[in-house]
Amino acid sequence: MIPRYIVDFDLQALPRMKTDVAVIGAGIAGLYTALQTSEFADVVLISKKGLDDSNTRWAQGGIAAVTAKSDSPALHRQDTLIAGAGLSSFSAVEVLVHEGPDRLKELIAYGTEFDRDEQGRYELTQEGAHSKRRILHANGDATGAEIVRALSARVKEQPNIHVLEHHFAIDVITQDGESVGVIVQKPGGELFFLEAKATVLATGGAGQLYRYTTNPDIATADGIGIAYRAGARIKDVEFIQFHPTALYYPGAPRFLISEAVRGEGAILRNSNGERFMEKYHPQKELAPRDIVARAIVSEMEQTNASFVYLDITHESEELIKHRFPTIYNFCLQYGLDMVTDWIPVAPACHYIMGGVQTDLHGETSTKRLFACGEASCTGVHGANRLASNSLSEAVVFGHRISERIKELPELPVIHALSVTSERREPRRFNTRQQRIKLQKLMLRHVSVKRHEKGLTKALAELERMEQYYHFQNDEKEAFEFLNLLNAAVLTTKAALMREESRGGHYRIDFPNKDDLIWRKHLIQAMNEGVQEESDQDDVE
Repeated sequence: MIPRYIVDFDLQALPRMKTDVAVIGAGIAGLYTALQTSEFADVVLISKKGLDDSNTRWAQGGIAAVTAKSDSPALHRQDTLIAGAGLSSFSAVEVLVHEGPDRLKELIAYGTEFDRDEQGRYELTQEGAHSKRRILHANGDATGAEIVRALSARVKEQPNIHVLEHHFAIDVITQDGESVGVIVQKPGGELFFLEAKATVLATGGAGQLYRYTTNPDIATADGIGIAYRAGARIKDVEFIQFHPTALYYPGAPRFLISEAVRGEGAILRNSNGERFMEKYHPQKELAPRDIVARAIVSEMEQTNASFVYLDITHESEELIKHRFPTIYNFCLQYGLDMVTDWIPVAPACHYIMGGVQTDLHGETSTKRLFACGEASCTGVHGANRLASNSLSEAVVFGHRISERIKELPELPVIHALSVTSERREPRRFNTRQQRIKLQKLMLRHVSVKRHEKGLTKALAELERMEQYYHFQNDEKEAFEFLNLLNAAVLTTKAALMREESRGGHYRIDFPNKDDLIWRKHLIQAMNEGVQEESDQDDVE
């Protein structure tokens, strides 16, 4: 059983720090929200690694927003809703497509330098399931790194943003159903209480649920774990996006080969050298990611291979090196030349569509607790995220969070709170070993293709692992594992319940989409169990 708090503490005895707003996470969502909020409040920004370590830094493709005269918010909305497979919130998508262009201008004002053509116009590319070229990018295929560079530099300039690097946010403290602050661990292991009028979870994704992922080591579902234990609702976590094209090569990590490579003309070939996507979808290589990922897995199964090939050798050397310098140079380290070689690729965990449920101002069901970026579930992505909408969502809802925080009343008096778990055992466990075990379970049974028998087995194993909540945990790696375990249990439960296939959730035993029964959301909360929510706002 998952406990309310994963550490013991006496709130009155802990050292205390006070701020207006606590922002947890230093990706685009955390940095941008901190900057927006710092215009009227004092902010403490908590980063569990350095300020430049985040999922955002690894984002290659770009940021989606309507800037071209040939494009429109209506077209962007249509593409997003189609990709979302009937579960996207119409009102959330409306917010995204209409407010995205203004937030993009703010990113530029903060110093982000997107690529321009020789006439000085922003270069736009197209990615899977987009009907128009609307993706802005930076340094070819290093958009995330450029955004983090610009926002980090601006954050460091702000006198009322206090950055705590190499600090770990363990749990949100709640009182009468609202957040009043965070228990934080310093680099040396000491705990302190950060009192805050509002807390923003911008902790990124959950890629480390799986053995193979495009995410860095820090993507350990911390926001989902913290929010769930604080009583907030977790929504749609069965929908996991597996990026179709991660590098698959001996000795190399599962490095992301951006969707934009296919957007610029790359084609997929199976191990026999045959192009195959026309068999699966009329948009071929530019079909939605879930369709492309399943098609690749099917081809791998049919040809008894561990990968397929991505072929862009028919494009010019100039285009490849200019547009994809990061990918080109990374592959070259392993003797693969994109100009002349087909690149071996296979699907890997990339993004979680679900997360901490929020309203249109980023607030969770636990008052004063907000979620932003991949940690959140705003309703934009539905069952499958449209490529490059993630960075847009982070800034659009980060801005809305800052507007809502302006309206919050002052904190009430915080009561004494002491947590001592008599069941906590003075024993430790091998965190790395258990993390790998969890990742292998998820990869084997809760991956691109799922079925009842495997999901049931995985859930039983995961629930047995809940014993580790009651060990004496005091290290960051243990807390990360417990957050992953929390998310794994919620994801597997939801995947087992949803007896259909839709977007990033595919059941071999229920291969069809079932709008009559399953056009609804699964929401899980600590004190409410699992609830089903039908939303008239969902539009296909």
